[in-house]
Amino acid sequence: MLGNLVLDKTYQYLLIALAFLLPLTVSGANTIIVIICFLWLLSGDYKSKFNQIISSKLLIASIVFYFLHIIGMIWTKDISWGFHILHKMWYFILLLPVLFTIVKKEYINVYVYAFLLAIAVTEIISYLIWFEIVGPFKNATVLNPTPFMSHISYNPILAFAIYLVLHQLFFNKKLSNLVFFFYSFFAFSMTVNMFITAGRAGQVTFFLVLAILIFQIFDKQRIKSLLVILIMMPSIVITAYQFSDLFQKRVDLAIIEVTESSDQYYSSVGVRINYFKNSLDVIKQNPIIGIGTGDFPREYKKINQINTPHPSMPNTTNPHNMYILVTMQLGLVGLFSMLSIFYYQIKLSFNSHIKFIQDVGFTLPLLFLVLMLSDSYLLGHYTTLMYVFFSSFLYKDFEKT
Repeated sequence: MLGNLVLDKTYQYLLIALAFLLPLTVSGANTIIVIICFLWLLSGDYKSKFNQIISSKLLIASIVFYFLHIIGMIWTKDISWGFHILHKMWYFILLLPVLFTIVKKEYINVYVYAFLLAIAVTEIISYLIWFEIVGPFKNATVLNPTPFMSHISYNPILAFAIYLVLHQLFFNKKLSNLVFFFYSFFAFSMTVNMFITAGRAGQVTFFLVLAILIFQIFDKQRIKSLLVILIMMPSIVITAYQFSDLFQKRVDLAIIEVTESSDQYYSSVGVRINYFKNSLDVIKQNPIIGIGTGDFPREYKKINQINTPHPSMPNTTNPHNMYILVTMQLGLVGLFSMLSIFYYQIKLSFNSHIKFIQDVGFTLPLLFLVLMLSDSYLLGHYTTLMYVFFSSFLYKDFEKT
């Protein structure tokens, strides 16, 4: 009994450390993950663990999704890239089930606070670089100060963190005046940070989570929610456009890229449109089970040479759209399997009687469903780990364990 208590305490310390390291370091987070998985595999009580896993439709959906990737290796021709994808997706077969069986309800707030503390550290360093108090390092530049990860990952994670802080401000009635002031300042500084960095997908999801939060605040008052959104959203956009040169340039560039996409071979929008068109042609030839787990780069290169032989149109290993990638690899079967994960998340969020879990559990999948239109966010280390980590406790029925 004492051994179980010590093991459980060890798990919780490791989970808190993982929450903190998640947005800061790949190697640090992976070290914690390896230790957790190693302890889990050696700690026994396998029957209880197995029963917890098979009792969750979300975990079953996650495991099935991964196994489809394994099955897709049967008809893939590029075995090495197939194993690369399997390695990228392993969180869904092992990490999510492992975390699911060890998270504790009484530690949820601590997990969240540890994550937000790490975001605060990241944000402070981002501002120090932006004000040129410290020199840029790793991914950061003065004009795009995202030090620990690229803006592609940073801004969506920042958007989710802003949502978490705002949710505390509006729904946690136990906040002291000092903590309320601190959270308010934190939310404001993160919002400003959102628009001095270059992640457009994250900025879009910022407005998405803000809209979701407004609907959650004005529960069942749809007209009032819409009015607040119609006033607030344009105000934020106009303010950001006027005061952030980077945001202004990114908005102007996006407009040019959309209106002139056919001629913008180097633009992110133009390239994505071509990725979509070319990938769709391959999907039409293999609609049900796809081309195999590892054959996207190989098949895309072939179709790219046929459809878009322009010398400036690059080949790719990633169509920058998770839906297209999965459908091309595993067909409609794979797409349905992936969407089933999000379906169960949304369904389980509605079943919760805890306001925080209900709201955040609904917001997390919606955030990723939108994000995945612009990139393969379930393949990136930082975003996938955040998704899996929060999923491990947002959708667990603690009353059954």
